[in-house]
Amino acid sequence: MVKNVQYQEFPQWMQKEEIKPYIELLNRQKASLFCKRVFDIVVSALILLLLSPIFLLLAAAIKIDSRGPVFYRQVRVGQYGRDFRIFKFRSMVQDADKKGLALTTEGDSRITRVGKLIRKCRLDEFSQVLNVLEGTMSLVGPRPEVRKYVDAYEPEYLATLLVPPGVTATASIRFKDEDELLNSGGDPEEIYIHQILPEKMRYNLEYLDHISVWQDIKIMVQTVLAVFRR
Repeated sequence: MVKNVQYQEFPQWMQKEEIKPYIELLNRQKASLFCKRVFDIVVSALILLLLSPIFLLLAAAIKIDSRGPVFYRQVRVGQYGRDFRIFKFRSMVQDADKKGLALTTEGDSRITRVGKLIRKCRLDEFSQVLNVLEGTMSLVGPRPEVRKYVDAYEPEYLATLLVPPGVTATASIRFKDEDELLNSGGDPEEIYIHQILPEKMRYNLEYLDHISVWQDIKIMVQTVLAVFRR
């Protein structure tokens, strides 16, 4: 069973009064969190089993299309503020993070030919089932950010770090065309931090109020439908 979360166990930078109500809320949802973890393991294992032929084809296409590894292992901030390396099928040129912003804008020249296809279909995210199986992520939950953007969080936003980050989320569906917004004029990072991030966090904090396997299933179905509508 999931153990109680203790405020004192968090790193100093996470110990904010604003997250205390969310700690109490999650401590009352231990059964739901346990069921959610069981659901994550079973469904991720099935996805990996069923899609392994597609994963192998993707890996081959990525290697043929451009130099570099199959996976992009960027460091993100996970549950309780711990760093972890995310599994993403590489959709950009090697060392892309050293050649531009941490964000990706529409028409970004760093995106490879294969990368354009897999990003359009969100296939680059599917490899994160490996993160789910290892326990650093969940199928549904607040999307993990790089440290730079976590450092820009308002105190209440830190509550989203109380649960494992997700492969998908309501915020991801609402902002599926995020790269177009970032390319709408002005500094993309300023647009992200001051316009997009607050709205994403509103959805993420709402998610914490209603954690359940049923809610996760609904969000996963909505994600698939959103991908097909692109």
